[in-house]
Amino acid sequence: QVQLLESGGGLVQAGGSLRLSCAASGRTFSSYAMGWFRQAPGKEREFVASISRYGINTYYKDSMKGRFTISRDNAKNAVYLQMNSLKPEDTAVYLCAAAEDASRWYLPKARLDRTFDYWGQGTQVTVSS
Repeated sequence: QVQLLESGGGLVQAGGSLRLSCAASGRTFSSYAMGWFRQAPGKEREFVASISRYGINTYYKDSMKGRFTISRDNAKNAVYLQMNSLKPEDTAVYLCAAAEDASRWYLPKARLDRTFDYWGQGTQVTVSS
């Protein structure tokens, strides 16, 4: 089992940047594929990005490509989401998630929330216009 704790959210102006971090407990962090999702008020949770166990494969929601970058540091048990050129529509709670079934990390599996077994509480990102 793994516990996840997000940090790095906050208030930023449109066009600005934030870097989210997710710290994971446990010794087997590299056995999990990791992902970021987000949920805005009144909307369903949506996929943002995911990364395979050793960072070989990464996937993004189309609207985030070129603006967001997911990365991980297995030595630090952490996954990151660098967000640039933020827009007001990026305002949401951002959640970190871990998937036990991390083999063959390809689409569509890598973007489905039902693939992920463990979730953090989330960190709020607010982008002002």
